[in-house]
Amino acid sequence: MSAGAIVMMIIAMVIVWGGLVASIVYLRMRPEKTDSPFEDPDLVADDTARSQMPHPTRDT
Repeated sequence: MSAGAIVMMIIAMVIVWGGLVASIVYLRMRPEKTDSPFEDPDLVADDTARSQMPHPTRDT
């Protein structure tokens, strides 16, 4: 491999692995909140009603 190819490979690896590390750090600092005390009661009622309905089937 030539020196230019090695330099480009290192740059590409730094971009890919650096992006991975940056995204992990970002998610560790600002995790997603899944259990919010302020849920919309209409959405909760829709989810409850939908969970009690039978699973749709296809007869094709």
